[in-house]
Amino acid sequence: MSINFSEISLEDIYGEYCFSESLMRQKLPRLLFEEFKKVQSGEKELSLDVAEVIAGAIKDWAIEKGATHYTHWFQPLTGLTAEKHDSFISPAPDGTVRMEFSGKELIKGEPDASSFPNGGLRSTFEARGYTAWDTTSPAFLKQDKSGLTLTIPTAFVSYTGDALDNKTPLLRSMQAVSKAAMKVLDLMGDDESESVTISAGPEQEYFLVNKEYYNKRPDLKLTGRTIFGTMSAKGQELDDHYYGAIKDRVAHFMKDLNTELWRLGISAKTQHNEVAPNQFELATIYSEVNVATDRNQLVMEMMKKVADRHDMVCLLHEKPFAGINGSGKHNNWSIDNQNGSLLKPGDTPHENARFLLFLSAVIKAVDSYAPLIRMSAACAGNDHRLGANEAPPAIISIYLGERITEILEKLSNDEELSAREGSRLKIGVTTLPVFPLDVADRNRTSPFAFTENKFEFRMVGSSQSIAGPNVVLNTAVAEVLTEISERLSKSSHRDNEIRSIIKEYYKTHKRIIFNGNSYSGEWVKEAAERGLPNIHSTVESLKELIKEDNIRLFEKHKVMYRNELESRYTISLENYSKQINIEAGVAVEMARRLIYPSVFRYASELNKYIKEAQEFSVDEFLIEQKKLLMTLYQNLEALTKATSLLEKEIQNCLAMEDNLPAQAESYQKKVLSALTELRICADTLEKLTDKQSWPYPSYEDLLFNL
Repeated sequence: MSINFSEISLEDIYGEYCFSESLMRQKLPRLLFEEFKKVQSGEKELSLDVAEVIAGAIKDWAIEKGATHYTHWFQPLTGLTAEKHDSFISPAPDGTVRMEFSGKELIKGEPDASSFPNGGLRSTFEARGYTAWDTTSPAFLKQDKSGLTLTIPTAFVSYTGDALDNKTPLLRSMQAVSKAAMKVLDLMGDDESESVTISAGPEQEYFLVNKEYYNKRPDLKLTGRTIFGTMSAKGQELDDHYYGAIKDRVAHFMKDLNTELWRLGISAKTQHNEVAPNQFELATIYSEVNVATDRNQLVMEMMKKVADRHDMVCLLHEKPFAGINGSGKHNNWSIDNQNGSLLKPGDTPHENARFLLFLSAVIKAVDSYAPLIRMSAACAGNDHRLGANEAPPAIISIYLGERITEILEKLSNDEELSAREGSRLKIGVTTLPVFPLDVADRNRTSPFAFTENKFEFRMVGSSQSIAGPNVVLNTAVAEVLTEISERLSKSSHRDNEIRSIIKEYYKTHKRIIFNGNSYSGEWVKEAAERGLPNIHSTVESLKELIKEDNIRLFEKHKVMYRNELESRYTISLENYSKQINIEAGVAVEMARRLIYPSVFRYASELNKYIKEAQEFSVDEFLIEQKKLLMTLYQNLEALTKATSLLEKEIQNCLAMEDNLPAQAESYQKKVLSALTELRICADTLEKLTDKQSWPYPSYEDLLFNL
């Protein structure tokens, strides 16, 4: 719904569909609100009495806005969200109804869990699953054509308490890193930090295409990407779309999208044209990582809904078009206390030491668990994007900037530091100095770049939930911080030990630091010489989930347990195989039922024209037409053979259903290879065939018509 902001202020609508902390403070008695804040901070457990009062306040607010139903909103291992709607009505003996919503209904739900992916955690015939209210993520009102629904963000677990979702491990990992960080701060003599939280601010890239053209492309409708298609004469080579003037139609879409997000209390901040034609980006303001995860899921859902209203389709696949940039989701990650990021240099030696220590902890965590971090961004769509001269390679490295790298290098070698303006910075025996920190330039090619007070993890795919990457980052950092606290607790000279840790971590793990162009071929060679892993495929990367060292890591910090990790490995393999199977099946259908008949008809018409022209003895003028006809028939034959080969490889993979790892590997190596060969045939025919005869819209139609 379009709003005229000259008549209605943004402040009037911002958060009107969100039961925010500010609204809760207004609706609840002061003492009860303060008690609930202690629940949110982990100081107390939520009592049913408190839940009853909150439930009543939320219900009254939702009904006042027009809601008749509520739902526990959760994030199963499908990559999407799920919800079951229940009405507020409760029949009365006299035939009337009351509108009721209890504390018990707020706290816990019981959706049928039988058909959600579980990877062997439970039997299919056992249906019980539980949703539990995430008290730190605000309830909100979701709007669709049926009206408004009160939506409660929840975690989703099985009857035995195993995590069946993305949120449960995320909440556990937040607790792990917070606990470890607070212990380090306490040992450093920090008596100001009240708590430690993890913040995230995802930048969401996406494409928009005309709904009319989308509906004529079976591959886009069923897989999210173009299985076939050749690049138009013009692509992104002129860089004219990047940060260019936003077209009116897209601007109207963005305005409506912002309005919907602002109503939900989601601070959509930045929007612009991206590199590829019809590609765009939206960034939201930072929030605590579980809230950021919820909001990013809503952003993706709302993008699709609002695009539909504008007769467009939003594409969130990592590589919807070959030959131009794909879409990522930059996960900006920071570790904070109540005063801001712990990854920001302060104005005192103590703050400076804290910054360097936490920075060093992240450096060690990323180097030590690089394959696991790479795995967190693995999916079938992202395999098409990573390393394609448009996105970070499948090699984890850290960009720090020249100034910070120089400081760490000199510090590790006990060298004297100098500020840029020439004044010297001396390293004392028991303390670390204040040093001026220039704002570093941004390295847009680095997969893990430090940007002033946070790290930007740029490998995440545009369709992915940010929960997985943040679970891994949180857990890895929690492990290193735990190691630091153990060392500090045993040391009688903690300032010296802090200095020693910073020096040791940098010396041992500086191989992970690279400030150059991560897109270059030279870096791939250099990374191999440094011993950095280069894991090319999702199938290979997923093995990290079940390695014993990684299982011990997650179990140690109570983030995930062996059965949960093994289930995720199984689910991820199944999802990968199913995705490639769908893509291959669509390719066979399009080749056999659309491309072949269309090209054959065109070739027949061409052949008829040649025969008619020969009657007039102009054979010498038909040489090129005959060559074209022969080329068409040859490529049709190649298309037929490639289709049959792909079909055969699909059947071979389907016969391997009892061996999921082998099946997934076969889909990756055999089916994708056969699919590539089929695409070459189809795309060659597209370039040879009359545009009017081609059975579906071209790249030119999709990318340059909005």
